[in-house]
Amino acid sequence: MSHDYRALGLKAGLEIHQQLDTKEKLFCGCPTLLRDTKESNFEFFRYLRPTQSEMGVVDRAALEEVKLTKRFIYKAYDTTCLVENDEEPPRELNQEAVDCSIMIARLLNMNIVDELYTMRKIVIDGSNTSGFQRTGLVATHGHLESSHGNVGIDVLCLEEEAAQKVEDRGDSVVYSLDRLGIPLVEIGTAPDIVSPEHAREVAEKLGMILRSTGKVKRGLGTIRQDINISIAEGARVEIKGVQDLSLIETIVEREAARQVALAGIKKELNSRNAAVSNKIHDVTKVFSNTSSKVIQKSLKGGVVYAINLPGFAGFAGKEIQPGRRLGTEFSDRAKKSGVGGIFHTDELPNYGITDDEVDALRKAVGAKDGDCAVMVADTKERAKGALEAVVIRAREALVCIPEETRRALPDGNSAYMRPLPGAARMYPETDVPPVEITGERIRNTKLPELIEQRIERYVRDFKLNGEMAGQIARSANFILFENIMHSVPRASATIVVRTLETTLYELNKEGVPSGNINEGHLIQLFRLHSEGKVPNEAIGEVLKIIACKPESGVDSALRELGIGGSTGGLESIIDKIVESRMDFIREKGMNSVGPLMGVVMKDMRGKVSGQEVSRLLKEKISKKLDTIK
Repeated sequence: MSHDYRALGLKAGLEIHQQLDTKEKLFCGCPTLLRDTKESNFEFFRYLRPTQSEMGVVDRAALEEVKLTKRFIYKAYDTTCLVENDEEPPRELNQEAVDCSIMIARLLNMNIVDELYTMRKIVIDGSNTSGFQRTGLVATHGHLESSHGNVGIDVLCLEEEAAQKVEDRGDSVVYSLDRLGIPLVEIGTAPDIVSPEHAREVAEKLGMILRSTGKVKRGLGTIRQDINISIAEGARVEIKGVQDLSLIETIVEREAARQVALAGIKKELNSRNAAVSNKIHDVTKVFSNTSSKVIQKSLKGGVVYAINLPGFAGFAGKEIQPGRRLGTEFSDRAKKSGVGGIFHTDELPNYGITDDEVDALRKAVGAKDGDCAVMVADTKERAKGALEAVVIRAREALVCIPEETRRALPDGNSAYMRPLPGAARMYPETDVPPVEITGERIRNTKLPELIEQRIERYVRDFKLNGEMAGQIARSANFILFENIMHSVPRASATIVVRTLETTLYELNKEGVPSGNINEGHLIQLFRLHSEGKVPNEAIGEVLKIIACKPESGVDSALRELGIGGSTGGLESIIDKIVESRMDFIREKGMNSVGPLMGVVMKDMRGKVSGQEVSRLLKEKISKKLDTIK
């Protein structure tokens, strides 16, 4: 459904989390390498609890995380240390990471702080062994140009990456410590984004600037986008963990639609005089003989509890995003207590629950026409906690759209995670000394060529078309491309790009160890190619041999394929073809070169270059035509 986003009062802002490609982690000397999580050296576990801020306040998001006590298991390696284990104080800030942050801040026209102070941000979802994440403010008040005017860049922080979640076992969660501590920058824009398309444009431009530095990691999971979205009748909602740029537009569209739908539901519920009862009823007896397998399983040591929501009939089942309903929001909240989900009478009878059981349920909770009953089957503690959470969410439906943190789903929808955190989650880090950032240090930070500028240069200097120039300019292979072109000025830039971006990728897919192919191999290959000694069709086969036998080199691969060497054999073949086609040559003159090339290449394709065949044919035919004259 399309909306007038200006009329809705849409406001959106981005938070970009980008890993930096430094040699060491942010607070220790461990390498920034990801490991095979199945092969850890040892494991240990922790329980995490919220703590008070300096003002004696406990953050509401932290309180939400401990509704269900979980055991956090950590996998450690010979490439991690006691700092990741939280058994040793952090060391000084990684200065390489600080310089990368300064460079990015300058590219975003930001005001850089005089001193970088490290803070602790409470995070007790298990992703940090210490129960907090270390972060430091680097710069503020920047801007980025866009098609809708400047978009403000409010903050740039340097912080440590969280541990990588490996497995969720319900009552315990397994994390890998290889990722914990990798430096990353967090960039937050102002709420200046005015449409879904604008959100994607800003995200793409920020990504381009970050990649232009050559100092960021590439690949899945190395960059994540969080999106803050609100409409005039709604509230600020943060959607976390968007990894695919193509999803950004859909996520903004669907969150705006969700808030529009919730605003409409609020009005209709109030027009009905809907209410929320916090009385929890034990309806276990209603389902003592149920044929519902889900409830049967839960009743082994568990109970069935239910509440009544007067005036809510038809609204729990009302869609607010494709495939998601208000009842889904109730269920998301309930699951924070550890239950698998909820049942409500807008969707019953179903799941093996009969009409008679629905009637008995409604009677047990005192539901009248127009009311909706919600029930949970689990242990007493979990079922009670789940329904208390549903009561809170149902009350919110009557008065507001709640501010909250949500996680992005693969289809562009989102699901509840926790309330928005407050200021109580931040306090100073006393173990890390501040870093002075002088004007001289800022001025000495060399700025990179932006990808947009690189594309223009490749089109101008290497005569690439815009598409190929963009492909290689955005690629991690751009430095290799430039080295090849500077070493072999006569090389075909188009063939070099196609080889680096397509041929090597296809070899990888085939299982060929293309990592054995080095820059020297490629320079030698393209030098021979530019001299007409390697045909286009043979490049992939040559590289395959080099990958499997890197010590043999390019010359050996060519000999193995029967390519190159003396042109005597080729000349003999061309002489025979020319002699046998003299009538055709007399008729067509030099226009006979093209058709005769096809005859020669039929037998020689992959063994000689078309350039060399064309040269010899022109030479031979020209001499024959001279003798005829």
